[in-house]
Amino acid sequence: MNRSRLAVPALVVLATLVAPSSWPIGGRPAHAAVTSSPAERPRDGVVVTGTGRVSGEPDTLAANFGVEAVAGTVGEALERAGTAAARMRDALVRAGTARADLQTSDVGISPRQNDKQEIIGYAVSQGLSAKIRNLPQAGAIISAAVAAGGDAARLNGVSFAIENDAALLAEARRKAFADAREKAELYAREARRPLGRVVRVSEETPGYREPRAYDMLAAADAVVPIEPGRQELAVTVTVEWAFQPATGTPA
Repeated sequence: MNRSRLAVPALVVLATLVAPSSWPIGGRPAHAAVTSSPAERPRDGVVVTGTGRVSGEPDTLAANFGVEAVAGTVGEALERAGTAAARMRDALVRAGTARADLQTSDVGISPRQNDKQEIIGYAVSQGLSAKIRNLPQAGAIISAAVAAGGDAARLNGVSFAIENDAALLAEARRKAFADAREKAELYAREARRPLGRVVRVSEETPGYREPRAYDMLAAADAVVPIEPGRQELAVTVTVEWAFQPATGTPA
């Protein structure tokens, strides 16, 4: 009697150790059901891009000046180039260009050789970029700078910009979003789904189209003609809309 009373608890303890509580009585482990989180499920909606374009009159002109001097020694060539660049800079300042709008762009030194590959001199080039804000006088300002530099002066090109572009950017963004919404509404109608809330908006870097550019060697006794024209500004946005549940479909 004593032996039979002790055997039952021992068998119970052994069964508990061998078969974990997560196992079914049949002996095989149970498999948990795998469910994806809401963040992992694909969104039910549409992603479109929209573009808004506006144009405005440029308010600044960037002129890329340069000087080039040739001499028998490096020092002499540097002195000639530096003197011509200084005269051009002073002419720009006298014409009303702020010193903060002037910047040396590059300096280069290269040897000059004859047919026998012997060095016979040195050429020094130096660049000077100027931001001109007085566009009605831009042609006269450029001509005065070139005249001050003499035969060493160069004009490598000009470009226009709209520096005060906040209002134009705002208008372009509104047009870009309206363009995206029009596309999204079209897709929603074709899919027979109501368009819901905006999920995400991203914008590409606004782009500018230059109205005109010059690339020339300016003559010292000629006035450079300047026509600013109009400059186009474009904004592109990518917008994601969620779809609302279709009519008669549970959410």
